[in-house]
Amino acid sequence: MRELHDEHHLKSMGLQVSSPGYDRQAVADHANNLASKIRSNLTNSMKAIGVDILTGFGTIVGKQKVRYGKVGFPDKEITAKNIIIATGSVPFVPKGIEIDGKTVFTSDHALKLESVPDWIAIVGSGYIGLEFSDVYTALGSEVTFVEALDQLMPGFDPEIAKLAQRVLINTRKIDYHTGVFASKITPAKDGKPVLIELIDAKTKEHRETLEVDAALIATGRAPFTNGLGLENINVVTQRGFIPVDERMQVTDADGNVVPNLFCIGDANGKLMLAHAASAQGISVIEQISGRDHILNHLSIPAACFTHPEISMVGLTEPQAREKADKEGFEVSVVKTSFKANTKALAENEGDGIAKLIYRPDTGEILGVHILGLHAADLIHEASNAMALGTRLQDIKLAVHAHPTLSEVLDELFKAAKVNSGVSHSVNEPVAA
Repeated sequence: MRELHDEHHLKSMGLQVSSPGYDRQAVADHANNLASKIRSNLTNSMKAIGVDILTGFGTIVGKQKVRYGKVGFPDKEITAKNIIIATGSVPFVPKGIEIDGKTVFTSDHALKLESVPDWIAIVGSGYIGLEFSDVYTALGSEVTFVEALDQLMPGFDPEIAKLAQRVLINTRKIDYHTGVFASKITPAKDGKPVLIELIDAKTKEHRETLEVDAALIATGRAPFTNGLGLENINVVTQRGFIPVDERMQVTDADGNVVPNLFCIGDANGKLMLAHAASAQGISVIEQISGRDHILNHLSIPAACFTHPEISMVGLTEPQAREKADKEGFEVSVVKTSFKANTKALAENEGDGIAKLIYRPDTGEILGVHILGLHAADLIHEASNAMALGTRLQDIKLAVHAHPTLSEVLDELFKAAKVNSGVSHSVNEPVAA
């Protein structure tokens, strides 16, 4: 929708489109149908490989014992050689915020898209808030961000966040309040708008009251770990998260590993991303199968699905510099622009940069951050290099197809200056 409404963008490529519009229900149906289809495909594939699916709320009642059942039906108890807790998370709603699911809602409700408000406040400017601001502004809404910290997009590399603000926020119908809490939010009723009381994050003094059509609460997610019976096995959660070691083995209140019990995904809080949960699951299955495996969480990429996208892997520049100060090594940073990339220019999508943080003494990649067209797809070359321990002196010799967006990374790796005399990686392939 955003591209179809951008006449200047279309004209520059010689395209003409007359009065584009959208059907809200069809957009919502597409999202719901997609979710249903994926869920159904996953269920069928599990059944096909012989997985039994037992439905009900599960509780651990003892070592290798689980009780499960539905309301109104008798509970059943089963034993298992190994148990993996993978209960995930739910949207976190701070105190003072009243959810009605229609005018004040979480990302769970927002996916159903029951209406497109003229003016929506989004509380929180992390991944979820940013992605929904992208959707709502493309569909014609005005957005106001409410962010408790002093800058927007607090989890991102500061330089990337600054550029993202210029590209994804300043050019759109978005304003923002930083350094404030939404201390109270009242849903719209009886013809009155949604009321949002803002207080100063530091002094807690009342700043102002916003009147908007809707509010999306995007303040992160909380682990879904209540009622799992963890007290039966002497496990105490930390801020709701289940403590695990580097092999995802659950640890009890005394710091000892609970045999045959693992926890993966959002419930352990290590990295709240779907693909991180999947990778942790694979790691656990490797161990259960007798092959020891420890997942390198620093090599797991993350992405924010805005237009253009943001992606990252490893450390931000401040994190890398802090680590360097502690451990006594030097950090270097290089950047390349999408404006110099042939494919991005062909699509008139030259906004964006790629940033590499590395050690010039060894050629080790510490972090890569990308803002630009298809950034979420481009990040994997960097994350794979980090996972495999590939050094810059090797990867800069790799060949990339032209014209492709991957050349943004090719330029990035080639721009890195590794100290002379540093040898190549030990796992260098030998010519046949």
